[in-house]
Amino acid sequence: MTSLPVLPPTQTAVPGDDADARPRKVHLLNVTDEGLKDWLAERGYPAFRGKQIRRWLFSGRAESFETMSDLPAKLRSELAESFDIFQASEAHVSTSRDGTEKILVRLADGGEVECVLLRDGDRRSICVSSQVGCAMGCVFCASGLDGVDRNLTRGEILEQMLRLQHRLPAEERLSHIVMMGMGEPLANLPGVLAALDVARNPDGLGISPRRITISTVGLPPAIDKLAASGVPYNLAVSLHAPNDELRSQLVPVNQKIGIEPVLAAADRYFASSGRRLTFEYVLLGGVNDSEACAHELTRVLRGRTVMMNVIPYNPVEGLPYRTPSKESISRFRQILEASGVNVMFRQRKGDEIDAACGQLRRNRGSIGEKSPAT
Repeated sequence: MTSLPVLPPTQTAVPGDDADARPRKVHLLNVTDEGLKDWLAERGYPAFRGKQIRRWLFSGRAESFETMSDLPAKLRSELAESFDIFQASEAHVSTSRDGTEKILVRLADGGEVECVLLRDGDRRSICVSSQVGCAMGCVFCASGLDGVDRNLTRGEILEQMLRLQHRLPAEERLSHIVMMGMGEPLANLPGVLAALDVARNPDGLGISPRRITISTVGLPPAIDKLAASGVPYNLAVSLHAPNDELRSQLVPVNQKIGIEPVLAAADRYFASSGRRLTFEYVLLGGVNDSEACAHELTRVLRGRTVMMNVIPYNPVEGLPYRTPSKESISRFRQILEASGVNVMFRQRKGDEIDAACGQLRRNRGSIGEKSPAT
C-alpha cells in the first residue's frame, strides 16, 4: 500500500503565503487526452506516450514521473517541469474498525473536502466530493452548514479517486464509485461528468457506469442534462420526506422545486437510461420516521421501479437531530416492505471516524481556522 504526501503539522496552504506565490505547475489530472497529445507533439514525442502516461497514472498508481520507467528520461524530466500529478495533500486520515477509511483532502488553495473508502466483502467502493461545501442547505448535513465555496475541477475529483485507490493493496482495485461526498454533484455537472468519463474509460480506472452512482437532492434541469449525456449512470435521488411541507423544512431548496418535478425528472431519467432509480431517505428520529410518513412514502413510490435506500441518521455534533430508535426503524421498514417497496437499510459504517459527509472537516475546525494535520 502506498502513501501520498501528507502536510506536516507546520505547513498550511493559505492563499497569499510564499508557497502560494510560487508559479504553480499544471495539474496533470485536469489535462485531457487531446491536450496531453498536443503537449507531447510540440516536443516531438509520439502520441502513444500519452497512453503510457495514462496507464501509469490510473493502473500503475504512479506517484511521480520518475517511476514511469518505460518513458525516456528526457520526457520524464520535462513532465516533472510542467506538471504536478497531485496538487492536494492529505490533512487527516481516519480508519474505523470496519476498515472504512476517510481522508480530509486539503486542496491547493486551502479548501478542504472529504472522500471515503469503504470495504464490504469483495467490494471496494469510494465516496467522492464534487464541491467545497454545499449550497443545498439540508438541515441535518454537516457539508452545507457554511454554504458552498466553489466547484471542484475534474482533476480535483480524480485526485480523490486516485488517493483512495492508493490505499488499496496492489492486488485490489476499486469496484464502485459514488458521487455522494461533499457538495451537490449535479450543481457541478461538467466537472463531475468529465471526471467520470476518465473513471469509466478502460485507459482510466475502467469502472463500468453500472457501478457508478450520482447522488442528488433533485435538480430537474440537471437530471435531464445527465440523461442527455447518454451514459447510463445510476441515479440516486435524496428524498428524505414524503411531502413538500416536510421536505422543504429538511431540504430548503425544495421550496423552489417541489417533489413532483423531482419525481417527474427521475422518471424521465429511468425512461432514457433504463437504470433502476434509487431514492434515499435519511431517517431522523422523531422527524420523518413515523408510521404516517412511511405510509405516505409508499403512496409516493407506488408504480415506480425503484430501490428505497433508508439511512438511519449519523449524528453531527451541534445539530439537534438524532438516530431513530430500533423500534421505529423496524416499523418503518415493515410498512415499506408490506407495500411491495424494494427497500434496503444501509448499514452504518465508520461512526467513530466522523463518517457523515462534512463531519470530519467541521469537527477538525477547518472552517475559518485550519487545524494542523496529524
